[in-house]
Amino acid sequence: MNHRLNDLHLRRGRLLERIANQRATLGREAQPLRSSLYTADRLLAIVCIGVDQVKRHPGLAALAVAAFFIARPRRIWRWSKRAFFAWQTWRTVRNKLVVLGLRAGA
Repeated sequence: MNHRLNDLHLRRGRLLERIANQRATLGREAQPLRSSLYTADRLLAIVCIGVDQVKRHPGLAALAVAAFFIARPRRIWRWSKRAFFAWQTWRTVRNKLVVLGLRAGA
């Protein structure tokens, strides 16, 4: 009986070691996915925040949609492109400042 119990403990130890090795391997192999999943999580959080805002303030959302259809859509599209370009430029400049160490808190 004691011999059988020792064999079971030995087998359990080997299985636990194998599980630990498999977890470590899985962690190493899943590393490239981490940044992609982080980006997807951030995007999903932003969408959820937007949906919550629309649910809390449906009148403002309706007003924005009405303004879009009343105003000229081309004008809105043009200003949206300009705003996006300005935002991209700001991000690039900010990142360059961080790399150069010129930004506070870097």
